[in-house]
Amino acid sequence: MNKKRGDAPERMSEGGAATGNDWRAAWETEDNYWNENFTSRPYSLGPDYYDQFRPAYRYGFESAHRHANRGWDEIEPELRRDWDRYEHGGRDRSAWETIKDAVRDAFDRARRTPPGTHLAQ
Repeated sequence: MNKKRGDAPERMSEGGAATGNDWRAAWETEDNYWNENFTSRPYSLGPDYYDQFRPAYRYGFESAHRHANRGWDEIEPELRRDWDRYEHGGRDRSAWETIKDAVRDAFDRARRTPPGTHLAQ
């Protein structure tokens, strides 16, 4: 299989190993969750803006699994740097400062940390 940078991982983490179609189903579940909960987030600009944040949620979700043994504080500089090259970032990608809390929320949720915990600090 030819993998490109930014493709979904074949396996998630050792503990929650989802592969192939399982990964797609896992992302669809997350996408539905964030679509339904987006307006409750402090960075939400309103329901019409979900599509602007969808790539950020996917990036956080994928990153949590790709970097399963690393914490947010360790990988955040790399994620910031790589955001502009993220394959699913979209044509009109948002600036890192605009979307980083959404990336973190999805990262935390994928790690089963309550989303927004970092915002309460």
